[in-house]
Amino acid sequence: MQLLKVLARVLEYPTDELQQSKDALVAAVLEDSRLPRQNKEQLLTCIDRLCDGDLMDLQEAYVGTFDRGRATSLLLFEHVHGESRDRGQAMVDLMEQYRANGLEIDAKELPDYLPLFLEYLSTRPWEEIRNWLEDIHHILGLLGERLYQRESFYHVAMDSLLVLSGRKADRQELAQLVASEERDDTPEALDRVWEEEMVKFVDDQGSSCGTGGVVGQRRRELEQTQTIHLSDQLMTDATPRPAGRA
Repeated sequence: MQLLKVLARVLEYPTDELQQSKDALVAAVLEDSRLPRQNKEQLLTCIDRLCDGDLMDLQEAYVGTFDRGRATSLLLFEHVHGESRDRGQAMVDLMEQYRANGLEIDAKELPDYLPLFLEYLSTRPWEEIRNWLEDIHHILGLLGERLYQRESFYHVAMDSLLVLSGRKADRQELAQLVASEERDDTPEALDRVWEEEMVKFVDDQGSSCGTGGVVGQRRRELEQTQTIHLSDQLMTDATPRPAGRA
């Protein structure tokens, strides 16, 4: 499903390659038959901002959105299992599912990283895609509302995925829930997390592999390592065609 590849690219760390792929991204959105017109228009606006904006500003905004605090983490199992051992087993199970269906990922990738998960889903039949998205619809709803209340245009990607899941979110309930949450991306909150992780590091003598800041670590690695994504095939093979926006 081409649209999932587009959403995967939208949710990745902004790069020059992404900005050069604008025509292919737009064409894939316009050709999609499942996303409603309103969501398409919002997604196209999001692509405009990502592809036409200043790259350094976009990268700084991405870090501020996804790499400070865990409430907007793109690591799915962090929202389900936190730091428990259950998360490790869940990632092993998901990795095995990837491999069973022919997807080998870079050793530095975490299998529950949402853009990678979407790239995997893009290769699966629609019914399977729908079932997976329905399974994580509660995470998508919370992420979308948190991003919306933080005035981040990335909420559009979560809204689109929620629509594809076939589940409707109670917007009022989500808004109240998120408004009642303590922000975890403030300097004070980040200091507390840093102190907790330092204590954990000392206690485990460096053997622990905590997940805080993993997205940031992954981003720095991506700047040094050329990682192959399934969505790169879309950007290479897609033939852009001029079309008016729906």
